[in-house]
Amino acid sequence: MKITSVETFAAPITSRDVLIVRINTSEGISGIGEAYPVGPNRAVAAAIDDFADWIVGKDPRDINAIWYHMYVHSRFPGGSVINAAISGIDHALWDISGKAAGQPVYRMLGGKCRDRIRVYQGCGGATPEDCAENAKTLVAKYGYTALKMAPHPPNASQMSWNAVVAAAGERIAAVREAVGPDVDIGLDPHAKIFEPARALEMAAAVAPSQPFFFEEPLRPENIDAMAWFAQKSPVAVATGEMLYTSFGFRELLEKQAATIIQPDICVCGGLTEMRKIAALAEAHYVKVAPHNPLGPVATAVNVHFAAATHNFIILEYHADDESPRKDILDEPVKLNDGYLEIPEKPGWGIELNEDYVRGQPIRSWHRPFDVGPDGSAAFI
Repeated sequence: MKITSVETFAAPITSRDVLIVRINTSEGISGIGEAYPVGPNRAVAAAIDDFADWIVGKDPRDINAIWYHMYVHSRFPGGSVINAAISGIDHALWDISGKAAGQPVYRMLGGKCRDRIRVYQGCGGATPEDCAENAKTLVAKYGYTALKMAPHPPNASQMSWNAVVAAAGERIAAVREAVGPDVDIGLDPHAKIFEPARALEMAAAVAPSQPFFFEEPLRPENIDAMAWFAQKSPVAVATGEMLYTSFGFRELLEKQAATIIQPDICVCGGLTEMRKIAALAEAHYVKVAPHNPLGPVATAVNVHFAAATHNFIILEYHADDESPRKDILDEPVKLNDGYLEIPEKPGWGIELNEDYVRGQPIRSWHRPFDVGPDGSAAFI
């Protein structure tokens, strides 16, 4: 079996696209994956197209060899664009290998160690009351046992820090009262806090509502700062969505800078590298809660990873029962009472709805630009 071509499709989910990779083979077996649209979407698509010239003609079942061929021969350690491209290609290779073997991918990883995959969804809202109402609706509709929310209120960059901290405490307190003590609530400041001491102030303000975790309180550039915060925080620290490969997680784990790590399988290096990251975390007594804000292909890949990974704890998820998410696949992974079912068909157990994705343009996208009251760039 040989790789004959590599294709990239764009599938709009909101104002942004998800990037779907499909690899075709000489045996008529195709595999799909998803690459993270890190901001310059077209740059990721171009990197995938460039890598296609490197791997056409190779046996797609030689997953490790192809991974290192792309990673090492990129010469410099890859950033988000290169690793997103590698990740999407890696997913497609695993899908092909599973289909060729007639097995779901999780079987090829040693089989499952759990029967279903616990998930959480974000509950937004402009006010504490809005957050509470949205939280109750999600729990009632989907049976979630966990949720996540932003502690920052809207327009936080224009507010005084004391007002932001007070609002954070009010927002999670409203959600806690709405859903009761048994629903876990994660908090995600989206790395908008620059100073560790400020992050600690917010952690103290939200701690009475017993958050599940405090995600990305700081940006990832300074592991020592994150470690300082983690040792003092009254709330468990989760981070890792902006780190790549096991090399990127090594220092974070060695310095005990997180209780939960959140690698993104669409940018960390794919399933191949995600397994190494999880093993490294297990050796440090750390759980894995994959970052998963994108499309249903990424969700399926994560489900197989979670099924076969003992130190997995929970998966980020967006309900796939409404357009446009439900249009990307013929049939997405099924959600049942807050848990995803594990597909039993060969490969990922999903098929791309080509009629929907073919011909969609790859659009430019970036996170919303934000500035402070003095006109300086605010962290997003």
